[in-house]
Amino acid sequence: MDLQRKATRINLFSFSSPQMRAFHMSWFAFFLCFFAWFGIAPLMKIVREEMSLTKDQIGWCIIGSVAATVVARLFIGWLCDRIGPRLAYTWLLSVGSIPVMSIGLASDYTSFLLCRIAIGAIGASFVITQYHTSLMFAPNCVGKANATSAGWGNLGGGVTQLVMPLVFAAFVGTFGMSDAMGWRACMVVAGLMCALTGVAYYLFTQDAPDGNFKELRANGLMSDKNSVSGGFIEACKDHRVWALFVVYGACFGIELTINNVAALYFIDYFDYFKQMDTLQAVGTAGVIASLFGLMNIFARTLGGAYGDKFGQRWGLSGRVKWLFVVLFFEGLALMVFSQMSVLALAIPALIVFSLFVQMSEGATFSVVPFINKRALGSVAGIVGAGGNAGAVAAGFLFKAESIPWPTALLVLGAVVTCCSFLAFAVRFTPQAESEARQATVRALGEPSLQPAAA
Repeated sequence: MDLQRKATRINLFSFSSPQMRAFHMSWFAFFLCFFAWFGIAPLMKIVREEMSLTKDQIGWCIIGSVAATVVARLFIGWLCDRIGPRLAYTWLLSVGSIPVMSIGLASDYTSFLLCRIAIGAIGASFVITQYHTSLMFAPNCVGKANATSAGWGNLGGGVTQLVMPLVFAAFVGTFGMSDAMGWRACMVVAGLMCALTGVAYYLFTQDAPDGNFKELRANGLMSDKNSVSGGFIEACKDHRVWALFVVYGACFGIELTINNVAALYFIDYFDYFKQMDTLQAVGTAGVIASLFGLMNIFARTLGGAYGDKFGQRWGLSGRVKWLFVVLFFEGLALMVFSQMSVLALAIPALIVFSLFVQMSEGATFSVVPFINKRALGSVAGIVGAGGNAGAVAAGFLFKAESIPWPTALLVLGAVVTCCSFLAFAVRFTPQAESEARQATVRALGEPSLQPAAA
């Protein structure tokens, strides 16, 4: 797919062009999905006490929350290629809001786990976000656009750690709800917000700079949707896609894991929280855990922006080398954080670790748009699914009774460091390098075709 009229820069204060409407709506939709996806995580102490959950059961909840997303991301990438990102996002937000609200009906471990698994499907929103911005922005800034939209979406994982305890406290303290009703009301609010955003996405966006897929295909400007299945098979046969699948598991998979465990990790492993009551411990741990996700406001953008800069100077291979560097240091930073036992040292270590995690994510998706343009959705879906597959694998470390969580984090850090070398398996032909350079020149050489982003 080689669409025209792609924007050559990001004008953050514009909402008038289809490019920037897609940018703002996609990151905001992903933000809400992320918020709802991990909305229960900072409240797990209350849920654990109410349902008497064991460490093993909490581990299965962590695994379940990300397992369904693996399949959902594979499917949603294929769906984007067929019906376009606008309709795909509308359907995902509308249908995904149902389990988010339904978890409020959970009364025991089994029903809670089933809802947690179903909620994981909204994590496929990431693929649509990356797909939509890849269609709208030119090669000179697509890495930055992908990284910023995804990073601001991922920000929901940090905001929910900060906001959900406050919303819970308001329901309990102001409205007099019990703890059991309070966390349930929080999730209903999150679900309603997702449903409303689904309607807004349908009304305010379009699939591509020149229109929706249906009209573009009717005018012969895009290949028929029946060719999508062949593109998915083609993507599956490309070893570079699977290398990025593992790489993304080593960065986004780690972020998902930390979002799930951070609040409980601080409460259970740092003496600072031992003398606090439940409400105070949940609120304080949520604030600290939020620092990890809040780094997304700029860190993932840095990863994508420097991917673009390395690409402009050293070609597509420069993007790959940048990816290796940030992923390698992510692994080292995680190992350092795992050994911190004093809160005053753990917090800055967490922030540095978060910086490299999110830069690695941005660097990964500064490479993805150049793997296979004919199957962009399939490639994005497979690589995106790798993030959740990595989180599923990591989850088994945290459910094991014999492995303390600091040890689990140390092991993960070593694994990430080793995985960084897989970046070098992503190679591009001289023809692909030349095409990327020419696409950048064409986009920058036709400013009149980018009225929205000039």
